[in-house]
Amino acid sequence: MKDLLEPVVETTGFKLVRLRLMGGPVPTLQIMAEHPDGSMDVEGCARLSHAITDFLEANPVEDDFLIEVSSPGIDRPLTRLSDFSRWSGHEAKIELGAAIPTLQGERKRFKGTLAGIDGNQVLLATGTEKIQIPFPAILEAKLVLTDKLISQDLKARKSA
Repeated sequence: MKDLLEPVVETTGFKLVRLRLMGGPVPTLQIMAEHPDGSMDVEGCARLSHAITDFLEANPVEDDFLIEVSSPGIDRPLTRLSDFSRWSGHEAKIELGAAIPTLQGERKRFKGTLAGIDGNQVLLATGTEKIQIPFPAILEAKLVLTDKLISQDLKARKSA
């Protein structure tokens, strides 16, 4: 589905953050997107929703689902390698598909401060060590809502 919809998102002037099909009586296709500068507003969500709906009406898919278009939000998911660099200095939670060795033993869940990237490795500073996490091993990652993150978001909104 990502290969089908990402060009529509990009043609509409947005960057795809996450595409997720969520279950329920009627499945929901959640599309998180943002402007290239990282912002997203209600008008942008509406414009993107209409573009995706028009595309799917012209190019029907087999499954039925509801479409939900949203911004990634302040405690956004980190889905691209560039996200880990862009949000360096902020706290994040990261979950892996399989445990990796650390000074405290094998772990697959981490919380710490993002310290950028090194090639295909995400750097995360915990209280006791700096961990290199292979980007392909990450199942889910998101920013942690902190005062620092809120302050940065408010500054960005004021300057916009």
